[in-house]
Amino acid sequence: MPKFFHTVRNIFSIEELRTRIFNTIGFLLLFRAGSYIVLPGVDPTKLTGEAKGIFGLLDTFLGGAFSNASIFGLGVMPYISASIAVQLLTIAVPYFQRVQKEGHSGRKRLSQITKVLTIFVAMLQGMGYLSTAISGDVLLVSRAFFTASSLVILTAGTMFCVWLGDRITDKGIGNGVSMLIMIGIVSSLPGALFSEVLSRGMRGALVLVIELIILFIVVVGVVMFTQATRRVPIQYAQQIVNSNMYGGQRQYIPLKLNTSGVMPIIFSQALMFLPALLSSIWSDQSELAASVGRAFSDYTTWQYNVTFSLLIVLFTFFYTAVTVNPAQMADDMKRNNSFIPGIKPGKPTSEFIDTILSRVTLPGSLFLALIAILPGFAHMAGVSSAFSRFYGGTSVLIMVGVVLDTLQQIESLLLMRRYEGLMKTGRVKGGAANTLMG
Repeated sequence: MPKFFHTVRNIFSIEELRTRIFNTIGFLLLFRAGSYIVLPGVDPTKLTGEAKGIFGLLDTFLGGAFSNASIFGLGVMPYISASIAVQLLTIAVPYFQRVQKEGHSGRKRLSQITKVLTIFVAMLQGMGYLSTAISGDVLLVSRAFFTASSLVILTAGTMFCVWLGDRITDKGIGNGVSMLIMIGIVSSLPGALFSEVLSRGMRGALVLVIELIILFIVVVGVVMFTQATRRVPIQYAQQIVNSNMYGGQRQYIPLKLNTSGVMPIIFSQALMFLPALLSSIWSDQSELAASVGRAFSDYTTWQYNVTFSLLIVLFTFFYTAVTVNPAQMADDMKRNNSFIPGIKPGKPTSEFIDTILSRVTLPGSLFLALIAILPGFAHMAGVSSAFSRFYGGTSVLIMVGVVLDTLQQIESLLLMRRYEGLMKTGRVKGGAANTLMG
């Protein structure tokens, strides 16, 4: 405990770090305040405050903004969807490939394209949200006027959330968009836990304790999975400069078991909303569309879990291929006079790294898919719907990833100013892969 208070005192003794923390708290409070502002034309007394199925999972990410018919009812989900589209375009379209290779200016241009595309995605998702999640009996105005005005407000709310995320990234601590999603998840946890305690009562105290123990084991497993690395040894060639010998050290390339972080599960989750939204348009005319909508609106169905798992595996390989370039790594090693012992420089080194990366990514993607579908199994085992969403899945992955990334940034700022880190032994490692969006 004295070590904890000493670390907190060190954190708040650094003016820049103290300012960044207060800025982050202020932006997050503004985001949470907006989630309680109801859309104009909605009677808040008639809102049930509860979303079911896949919409309940979305409501968890948004901290209740979805079920509250809030001006932030879509949150940053349209931005996530737009980012998926831009990522795919960088693979398939030569123009976007060239832009991506332009360095900082290229990334800035892709970011602008993503934000413009977010506007159109927000309007599309907003139409689905207004038609499926808000019934006519809660409206105080005509449906046509409400839809037109709410589309503008929801789109503006999404862009404001993206702006808040950018401000947190620039002037706060952690990745902004990731932090907004995490705070929405965390805000729903106390209520879900309280509901689970009330539902179990004194007679179910033992079951509740077992549930909490299993939840703790899941969280520990997620932390280990997030931090696990495969270290590839590299050797630096010895050089003589002005009669002094340099190089000869042995270091490692840390290839993470979860190289892509939480991005595959976020991408997959965003796509899993589409079948339910699209089927709602034709559910009145087609029984097949209605059955598809029911299957993909319930995260406990086998159709949902199988599709979700396959998407996660595919996106894990896709995102790893986008973010990690073995050929570039081999070229960098060659320029820096380093090599992998027993492997020739150049193409053999690239193939060796690619082989290891593929072997690491496969079990990582399968474990990521297993974690993602755990809430469905927890709910089928008797855990309440609200609390089961924290039993693994996207919620825990995002919380663990964002917390580790934030702690790593805080530790870096402490060490830069020659303060002790957050822990007496060890260091918070590899925060970059845990973020959601830049």
